[in-house]
Amino acid sequence: MKGFKQSIKAMSSGAQPAPGCNGTTFEVVSPGSAGPAITKGSTATVHATGVVLETGKKFWSTKDAGQSPFTYQAGVGGVIKGWDQGCLGMQVGETRVLTIPAHEGYGAGGFPAWGIPPGGTLNFTLECLSIK
Repeated sequence: MKGFKQSIKAMSSGAQPAPGCNGTTFEVVSPGSAGPAITKGSTATVHATGVVLETGKKFWSTKDAGQSPFTYQAGVGGVIKGWDQGCLGMQVGETRVLTIPAHEGYGAGGFPAWGIPPGGTLNFTLECLSIK
C-alpha cells in the first residue's frame, strides 16, 4: 500500500505530464544521481510496483519474494506506452510515481490475469537501478 499512498500524493501535489503521452503523469519522489538519464534506446533496470488506482490492489512488484528487478529497452514500445514514455529522463537512484490512464496502459480490455480491470488506471512506483 505504500506505493498506492505515494501515488495518491503524486496526483495531488504537482504531477507533471509525461512527454509523448496523452494523460500519463509522473512525480519525482526522490531525485537520482547527476549521471546519465534514461533515453530512447537505453537499457534500464528498475524496481517496480504496480497498483490499480480504482481498487488499490497491487498486481505486481519486483520487490516481492521470488521476483527480481525488471530490465527493458526504453522508448521503443517494449512495455506499455505510459511506462515507456514516463520513465524517460529518470536517473540512477531516482524514485518516480507514474499514473497511467487505461488508454496508455492495458486499455479497455484490462489485463485480467494480473487483476487489472477493463479501463483500469495504473500507478507504478519505479526506482531506477541502472542505465546502459
